[in-house]
Amino acid sequence: MAAGITFGVLGPVVAWDAAGDLVALKGPRHRAVLARLLVDRGRVVPVARLVEDLWADPPEDAVGAVRTFVSALRRAVEPDRPPRAPGRLLVTAGPGYVLRADRDAVDAGRFERMLGAADALPPGEALLRLTAALDCWRGPAYADFAGERWAGAERARLGELRLHAVERRGAARLAVGQAARAVADLDGHVAEHPWREEGWRLLALGLYRDGRQGDALAVLRRARRLLVERLGVDPGPALRRLEADILAQDDRLGATDPAGRVWAEVAAEYDRTLAPGSRARLASSVGLARDLAVGGGGGLAAARRHRAATIEAAEELGDPELTARVIGAYDVPAIWTRVDDPEHAAHVVAAAERTLRALPTGAHEAARARLSATIAVESRGTRSPRAARAAREAAELARRLDDPALSAFALNGVYMQSFERAGLSPRRERIGAELTELAERHGLFTYLVLGRLIRMQGRAALADFAAAEEHALAVDRLADRHELPVAKVFTRWFRALRLAATGSAAKADEAEAAYRDAAGRLSGVGMPGLEHGLLPLALSCLRLRHGRPAPGDEDTDWGPHEPWAGPPALLARGARDEAAERLRDVPDPPPGLLFEALWCLAARAAIGVGDRAVMTRAVTALTPAAAEEAGATSGLLTAGPVAGHLRDLADALG
Repeated sequence: MAAGITFGVLGPVVAWDAAGDLVALKGPRHRAVLARLLVDRGRVVPVARLVEDLWADPPEDAVGAVRTFVSALRRAVEPDRPPRAPGRLLVTAGPGYVLRADRDAVDAGRFERMLGAADALPPGEALLRLTAALDCWRGPAYADFAGERWAGAERARLGELRLHAVERRGAARLAVGQAARAVADLDGHVAEHPWREEGWRLLALGLYRDGRQGDALAVLRRARRLLVERLGVDPGPALRRLEADILAQDDRLGATDPAGRVWAEVAAEYDRTLAPGSRARLASSVGLARDLAVGGGGGLAAARRHRAATIEAAEELGDPELTARVIGAYDVPAIWTRVDDPEHAAHVVAAAERTLRALPTGAHEAARARLSATIAVESRGTRSPRAARAAREAAELARRLDDPALSAFALNGVYMQSFERAGLSPRRERIGAELTELAERHGLFTYLVLGRLIRMQGRAALADFAAAEEHALAVDRLADRHELPVAKVFTRWFRALRLAATGSAAKADEAEAAYRDAAGRLSGVGMPGLEHGLLPLALSCLRLRHGRPAPGDEDTDWGPHEPWAGPPALLARGARDEAAERLRDVPDPPPGLLFEALWCLAARAAIGVGDRAVMTRAVTALTPAAAEEAGATSGLLTAGPVAGHLRDLADALG
């Protein structure tokens, strides 16, 4: 297709070039040929049909004339086509011609796409999409061919879609509380199209919601009269029901969405005020992505995609200060120590490092602190000395600048870099206490949730489940108040952990059911770094705690935990030699919330196969955590007291 050529049929038939200027289409017959091809939307139109449609009484050389028109059109819409080269847009095909224009290259195609996309959107966003769709119209479809038989069906189809879009926009305006604006749109709509019962219904409902009950009833009476007099039909059930509801002042009629109304109005003003390519749009999109990340419903995965695109766009502009703002503004609290998308995290870290080098030395300290905190958070689960240093740098700068929000972000980085060895739960709980106090004092509710979750983890690691439950309850209250559904995923897992840790062996099945229920709540949250392999790992730890064989068959997906969870499962199935072989090369678990639990699973398998080297490594790794519950620092699962595993290892080592 010729680059940048677009076509308009929602009004007079026109073509625009890449700069948005009208393309000269010569005479009316040329325009008619183009319109006739556009009507068939990518289907071949035989030359004989073109002749029949263009002339009531075709001239003797009508076929030659059509070919002349097509040649001229090709030159107009494919100006870069070499001489005698075949057309790529206006193509000769079989017995005729076809216009191979992409759907979005025709205003009608864009209109239909936006109309369809609005179906799945909430009212505020649907209102914006429907308004944009209706803005495609410049007049009646194929306006300069209103009397042509060949255009009639397509004109009628597009016209019906437009009327439907007007009514859907009216409904969206009512849903977000814009009753007065809906009335202004719909009043003229029903005057021109009195047979549209849905238009009358929405107009009357808008009047009622605008406090004009008498006018609403008068509109319904007018609708009844016009329908009876012009069409000879009585109003349908929807109109009759609305009249009865208005007379009864039914509470349903006043339902609006004030938040949606404000969102729609602000978003519309934003679109009108800020130029499409402005830096302000780029910077503010990060704030939207940040809110999206904590909103649940798959928002986290979507936020990652938008964040990556925003960083890339900022770097392309070559403005390091803007890029620093874009990267550093995404201060979404992180609680889990395995990243969900390692490739994305690596790109973010690399961009942050490039931007740090590009910023002027000795300036932009707050931006530098945010970039360093980003590096610390996005490098979690690694043993990167650079990430640990970045966490310290961010915390020092934040303290010097006395910026509460920056300090909270920096503390998140410090927390993520506090897993260099086992047994550091008390240190992390102190981080959680500092973060909680800071967030409470300054109203940073997302970081208040993070602080409470870290404290929940810390108390669970020390088997102080009553105190951990107090923090979990605080998280639940905050999540409900601030619409943070993802936070409650962690408290649900904690309660399964608590049941597993405090229940008897006889109640292990109850704990297993709680784990399965908690795992079901993870689906669709957008945290594959947490979800992948977690349920079988939790069940393996549960059974290990109660001296039962590890679960898992050959098809069990242990995810990233396979090197440590796989050998005890093999041993339970009688595959002792394979378990021993796997253990010989077992690596240290990655630094993170599951470090102790994974070592305990490997240690149990090492005892079973008599691997003294792995047992010795496990003793060295686990001894600093002797006072903790293995894995409970995750707040999700436990393999039992570390001290019990150390005793078993000591016995096995003699």
